[in-house]
Amino acid sequence: MASGSDDNARLTPAIEYHVVNDLGWPALRPLQQAAIEPVRSGADCILIAPTAGGKTEAASFPILSEMVENGWRGLTVLYVTPLRALLNNLHPRLEKYGAWLGRSVGLWHGDVGDGPRRKILSDPPDILLSTPESLEAMLVSRRIDHDRFFANLRTIVVDELHSFAASDRGWHLLGVLARLEKIAGRPIQRVGLSATVGNPEAIGAWLQGDPSRELRVVSEHVPANTTEPDVKLDFVGSVENAAKVVASLHQGEKRLVFCESRRTSEHIARALRDLGVETFVSHSSLSADERRRSEQAFAEGTNTVIVATSTLELGIDIGDLDRVIQVDAPRTVASFLQRLGRTGRRPGTTRNTLFLATDSDTFLGAAGLLLLWRQGFVEPIVPPPHPRHLVAQQLLALALQEGAFSTVTWREWWGPTGASGLMGDAEGVLAHLVREEFLVEDGGRLMVGPAAEKAFGRRHFMDLLSSFAAEKELRVMNGTKEIGFISPLALPRKDDTRPQRGILMNGRAWHLEGVDWQRFVVNVVEMHEKADVKWRSGAIALSFQMMRAQRDVLLGDAPGVPLTRRAVARLESIRENRAHQVRPDCLVATRIDDRIQLWTWAGLKANETLRAAFGEATEGQSTNDVMTLPASATRARLHDVSWPDVVPDVPAEMVSELKFAAALPDPVALRVLAERFSDTLSAQAVASMTWRTIVPNP
Repeated sequence: MASGSDDNARLTPAIEYHVVNDLGWPALRPLQQAAIEPVRSGADCILIAPTAGGKTEAASFPILSEMVENGWRGLTVLYVTPLRALLNNLHPRLEKYGAWLGRSVGLWHGDVGDGPRRKILSDPPDILLSTPESLEAMLVSRRIDHDRFFANLRTIVVDELHSFAASDRGWHLLGVLARLEKIAGRPIQRVGLSATVGNPEAIGAWLQGDPSRELRVVSEHVPANTTEPDVKLDFVGSVENAAKVVASLHQGEKRLVFCESRRTSEHIARALRDLGVETFVSHSSLSADERRRSEQAFAEGTNTVIVATSTLELGIDIGDLDRVIQVDAPRTVASFLQRLGRTGRRPGTTRNTLFLATDSDTFLGAAGLLLLWRQGFVEPIVPPPHPRHLVAQQLLALALQEGAFSTVTWREWWGPTGASGLMGDAEGVLAHLVREEFLVEDGGRLMVGPAAEKAFGRRHFMDLLSSFAAEKELRVMNGTKEIGFISPLALPRKDDTRPQRGILMNGRAWHLEGVDWQRFVVNVVEMHEKADVKWRSGAIALSFQMMRAQRDVLLGDAPGVPLTRRAVARLESIRENRAHQVRPDCLVATRIDDRIQLWTWAGLKANETLRAAFGEATEGQSTNDVMTLPASATRARLHDVSWPDVVPDVPAEMVSELKFAAALPDPVALRVLAERFSDTLSAQAVASMTWRTIVPNP
């Protein structure tokens, strides 16, 4: 890229002109100004700022400056996000910025039709917006000349990096990116955009994949005179009461209501509409068109509410907000910071969030989260360990991409570090794939074998292109209009003699007219009676830090934000009711007959890891705060435990939930799942504490 001259610290004049005269900005934001030189230097960069903090411009303006001043031609920049909706939202914005300089910006994901795709292939844009799954599909496609199409790549922007890094989609992205570098024949600069995280340097190093590369971390500077955020905690006791509070407060303003489940968001939205509030809904099980209509209508409105799950925590532009209202509590401080950052962006406004807890458990969760926030804690992002199933996917995808690959030089596709550790167990996985005929050898080259055809060959290997397993859901259709998606388990059973209730979707009740099982479609018409909806969800595993903060609140620490009178009364009641579960100097173990309830306040993963250390993996149960054990599970049994060997017990039937598990030996797949559900360090911390055993009065 450009040499290390003073010109690297500025944008190209055309962008400077349009920033002032087209966007009407008096100046760049601090992050945008600070990012110019690092991004233009060619170093790998991590740009940190809350949602709506201008990260897209902080990356794109310097990259466009390099593009025009150094004469880049062809497809030179990839811009990757985890959501199609976010790509759709960003496309017109980046298209405008590119047009300032006579450069083109294309869009390619699963909803883009053949016509636009053919145009992109015949005349590649300068910048292409896509997802890792779509890039994988392009790499394995026989109709795309990879060497020609990707030959000029120089930079990739990874938006919402924290979201990628916390899941298998991040590992998949690293594998795809390494293969793209091999095709391009040069290192590709990596620019990650992230919300606030506790370990930006570590996540940056993970994204790089090569410790010899230069990494620059640029964070948004918060001025010392910044107004303190307006954060309050209230207790309302039910979802219905939460809707009443939302309807009565801040009328005439734009309010974004975050909920922790799709079902809760639907009930809040329906209740708000019944109260006469103009309300929209956004969550992952609504159709793309319905979400887009809701988000656009909300962006253009004034006295309105949008109810959403974490999908609107990411950088989708819904215009300026007046208020954020949080029903119950998010699972992490990082999530809260993302949501809080949605507000206070206009001059003269203040960042704000009102927490409305609907029961005692969620109230305690909110109080613990706010205590951590006041202490300055933000969770580190830790990529899922040992992604051996993704190793199998990458090897099979390479065979599809190349037709066949060498048994000797195959590692070159993922570089000397194996894509930041992704391919660390590759030899063993490759040997299994060959042994079980997922790959077959011919003349020193490996190609897709009959076992891979059987396991993944449906729809031209579509199942092999994404790292996540999508639940098979029914499309909910009102005539020709697609409303959203529900699980077949949400439908009334044939033997259910109760009056049929409607389906709640997009904040409205729908009468079920019939199910077309061949097309997997539910046909509905709107109705006015009560309705409900359920989606499959597993147990929520909270972190050790979050649970310890809840314990600290019970022991007397204040959340550090204003509480309403109802909240003060609820906090006193919770402390009184749960006083027998906490002690400041030890853990409480309650003896009931032949069982022990150990109040660890350590999180579900730590508790299940501790259970495995006891050797009682098949007995009892755990939640985030307590675990039930046989009376024989004394602390003495933990003295000689080899902690590196301890992983939770995982039922064999759970293997089917691991994508690409079919390409691994069952014990290996089970080990992957177990390692991902373990928290050894926290379990060790619990094991080192003393217990105080209490036998309740009969």
